[in-house]
Order: sequence, then structure tokens, then C-alpha cells
Amino acid sequence: MTGESEAASGAEPPVVVKVGGAKAVDPAGAVGDVANLAANGRAVVVVHGGSTVVDETLERLGIEPEYVESASGVTGRFTDAETMEAFAMAMAGKLNTELTAQFRSAGVDAVGLSGVDGGLLAGPRKSAVRVVEDGKKKIRRGDHSGTIESVNADLLAGLLDDGYTPVVSPPMAGDEGDGEVTPVNADADRAAAAVAGALGADLVLLTDVSGVYADPDDPETRIDSAATPGELAAVEDAAEGFMGKKVMAATEALEGGSGRVVIADANVRDPVVAALGGEGTTIERSALADDDAGGETGDADETEGIDA
Repeated sequence: MTGESEAASGAEPPVVVKVGGAKAVDPAGAVGDVANLAANGRAVVVVHGGSTVVDETLERLGIEPEYVESASGVTGRFTDAETMEAFAMAMAGKLNTELTAQFRSAGVDAVGLSGVDGGLLAGPRKSAVRVVEDGKKKIRRGDHSGTIESVNADLLAGLLDDGYTPVVSPPMAGDEGDGEVTPVNADADRAAAAVAGALGADLVLLTDVSGVYADPDDPETRIDSAATPGELAAVEDAAEGFMGKKVMAATEALEGGSGRVVIADANVRDPVVAALGGEGTTIERSALADDDAGGETGDADETEGIDA
């Protein structure tokens, strides 16, 4: 199931739904919505974050979460070996299993997968990252993060064709460069973007606000759509903090082959259907500059933390 084959058949493209990992994001609405979409024949892939659960797991283990700022101003989790162990426990072991069970309870034939399974999300491990500390650029070593460079779209397409709904979470399969694969952290928004691009799917990024605001403190200033490079630039300029990473992910999805991306509120009724109907900030593929479509995505210098 690819974007080209869907377009040729006139069928609706798949939908990738990213459910945020922050405590303020309630997945219940998305669960019911995905159940309705799947029951009506729409192919759906769910990707989830888990920042709150990871931090709670670290706290129980007596480990202080550490966030660092990259040279380009993006904040992400620094994942040392101890944190990576807790991350895998929380994401693949606890949260993915629980969320998959919620979908199955709602009648969805859900299959839980981590990015390591089947090489679903793969790329080089980054053991050293460039960070800014006290205004100075430094190299931090011992990180367990990675940049997603490939998606096993055939695995997802096979599951979708057989009527399953994949529920995907980091960690990803990190290539150590010597043939060894290590589970490493990857940002869930960017993971969802990679999946959407590989499938030619629409991407819905659900979060705890209704979209990108021109004034970050005023929901009435939500930017409803971006269909030109100039409008996308305005969205990028307005996005601050965690929203900046979501807009980055949206751009990566479009560059990879997604037709449109919607950043929308997870806590409204029927959040996925509402987002696909225009409730949120919709970024169209036409918003990319011509030389960006199909271009390289990601930044090797960025930290790869979990979404907020």
C-alpha cells in the first residue's frame, strides 16, 4: 500500500495518527475515532509518544531526567545507557502494550510494534550530540539516540492489507556501524512523520492545543492552513517550544511523501475526524518549495528526544 497506488485507485490514503505523550493528552478520543475509521475501511497507523510515562519511570528508579538544547535550539532528551533502559521499559514494555490493549478493547485489530521490530524504524545511532550548555556549544557523548533513515513500509502495508492497525512506538533500531543493532531513542513526532512519508499517508499530530498560534498565548490566533511556502514560513516562525518540533516533523512528512499534515487538539470530540475535516492547522504538500519535495529530511545535529 503506497501513496501512488492509493492515488491511482482513487481510494483515500492511509492516515497516520500521532498520539502525544504528555499528561495533558487524553488518548481516549483518538481510540474511539480510530476504531470508527478502521471499521469503515480506512487504513490507520497509530504512533505514540510517552514523555510523561518515561519521566515517571525514571523517577521511580531514582534517575533524574535530563533534557538538552541542540545547537539549533531544539530541546530533547539526553538518553544515557541507564535512561535508555528505562525508556525501553516504559515505551515498548508498558505504554505500547497498554495502548494496544485499549484499541483492542474498542474493537480495533491492533498490533503493537516498536521501531526495532522488523527494522520498522531504522537509522544510525548517534552516540555524540552537539548541545548548548551555559551559552556554549559542547559535544556530549554516551547518548542513545538515532536519526530515522528508513521505514519498513512493506511490513506496515502487509499488516494494513490484512486488516490490522499497527500501533508503533520508539525505540528505533540504531545501526552501530558494524552490523550491530541497538535500541535507541527517537522523537515520536518525527517517527510518525517518517511513517506517513513512507506510506504516502495523511498525518494527524494530536497534541494538547488546537494548532499553531500566531500568538502562542492566544488560541484565537490559530493559523488554520498553510498551502504556500510563504504561509509555511509564517507557521514556522510562529511555532515555539514543543510546537517547533511538531512543525519540523510536519515538513519532514511532506518532504517524504505525505499529502498533508494536521496539527490538532487530541482532547476534542472525534479528534482525528475533526482534524481531517479542517479543525487544526493544516499544512499542505503545496506549501513546500519545489526543491524541497522528496528531499532529504532530518538534521544529524539535532537531539532526538521524546515529544512533549
